[in-house]
Amino acid sequence: MTMKLSQGVSAALISILLSGVAYAAEGEVKIVLPEQPANLEPCRSIRSDIGRVINSNITETLTNIEPEKGTVAPWLAESWEQVDDLTWRIHLKSGVKFQDGAEFNAEAVAKSIDRLMNPKLTCDSRSKFGDVKLTPKAIDATTLEITSDSPVPIMPTLLGTVQIVSPNMPFDAETNAPVGTGPYTLESATNEQIVLARSDSYWGAKPEVTKATYVWRGESAIRAAMVESGEADMTPSLAVQDATNSDTDFAYLNSETTRMRIDAEIPPLNDVRVRKALNLAIDWDGMGEALFGKDVLRASQMVVPGVLGHNPDIKPWPYDPDQAKKLIEEAKADGVPVDTEIVLIGRNGFFPNSAESLEAMMAMWQEIGLNVSLRQLEAADWVRYLDKPFPQGRGPTLFQQQHDNNTGDAGFTAPVMFLSEGQYSTIAVPELDVILKKAMAATGTEREKLFQEAFLKVHDEIVADVPMYHMIGYVRVGSRLDWKPDLKTNSEIALSQIKLKD
Repeated sequence: MTMKLSQGVSAALISILLSGVAYAAEGEVKIVLPEQPANLEPCRSIRSDIGRVINSNITETLTNIEPEKGTVAPWLAESWEQVDDLTWRIHLKSGVKFQDGAEFNAEAVAKSIDRLMNPKLTCDSRSKFGDVKLTPKAIDATTLEITSDSPVPIMPTLLGTVQIVSPNMPFDAETNAPVGTGPYTLESATNEQIVLARSDSYWGAKPEVTKATYVWRGESAIRAAMVESGEADMTPSLAVQDATNSDTDFAYLNSETTRMRIDAEIPPLNDVRVRKALNLAIDWDGMGEALFGKDVLRASQMVVPGVLGHNPDIKPWPYDPDQAKKLIEEAKADGVPVDTEIVLIGRNGFFPNSAESLEAMMAMWQEIGLNVSLRQLEAADWVRYLDKPFPQGRGPTLFQQQHDNNTGDAGFTAPVMFLSEGQYSTIAVPELDVILKKAMAATGTEREKLFQEAFLKVHDEIVADVPMYHMIGYVRVGSRLDWKPDLKTNSEIALSQIKLKD
């Protein structure tokens, strides 16, 4: 067996890992992920490590976002209408039960939404609504009304991000035992693997896959080798250097955008010259092609082209290390403490070559005169820096983040990242808050122009982050499966869409 090995992975190590290969039984599949999920909490499943396991498998949503078409389709909800500026009426599917036997009805959905809004839970999904508060009310068994404290013109799209869970799940605490309406139940979850089993009571069509086992390996070359050998059936995340087989390896636009979030209120990062220098110091073209492939696209803002609100007039930062050095020297002369240690916060196995990109950027930032160090964390520790409240006494940080927006609307991105009260935001700019709040309440062309104005202000005036790339994903699919990636693959792998070859 011939395979290309990534740096630091020996043939002997791969041989050990692949020894005693056990092939899956009929109907069973094995998926190898780049990292262990931090937990299995449904309201955190917009994160790829969790969503790839539970979304559309254990839990389902009221609506289904179709990113290729830019439309929203019914799922657990059959239809909806807007009653007034603040109220939407949702008509639910009947004849559905949760996996624990609880009835799927308007009261259960209301409790799911109340759980999402519960301040005692740190729900990533809540970030999609910004600071809007939702009040759900059951009208009858299959009719639900959702009232918001400010207009939400894209409510049907937003509901496509809310995983509906059993009313018997804990209301005030996160869980590692999710219960939903989906075609699979959680059979077991350990530090070594997660197993999902097909539910015989599922309301929809019966999937071909009867059982799915998820394991995780940090090295891309090892994941590639596991699929090549037949030990695993698929890996949704390969480094470009390991995607070498045109028969099994597929590239796809994964709707992810990467950035380094700047702790913009902590010296020396509170000086805009330092923030500009961070962007100018990076050899974007060289690093991008070497680590992420020739098809990777430089980012100027945190939504991909085609998303409503993307501003085509914003140009990515150029590579200009001389100007970066000059800005740092100017800041230092004015008393800015540029010698203060700045810590890069990374996440192990975040995406292929993520660690290598951090090491490359750290070196380039050191070359322009900054004192930069790197701290790589497991997902459960990394998430402490993701959203508020941020760790106290942390000092200036640059936080590695990857953001998935496959919904077609910047309302899923800009408020959570850049509003003063945004869950991921490290800035507080009242003028920007006004623009973003107007955008969230607007529709059509007005909504698009307001988000474009906000992204321009973030890029040119505030310099709130270091936008990196709109990412290309690479997957390897084994010979047993009839399945191809799509725009949602980075955030979910619907087992029901996998067909097994004869």
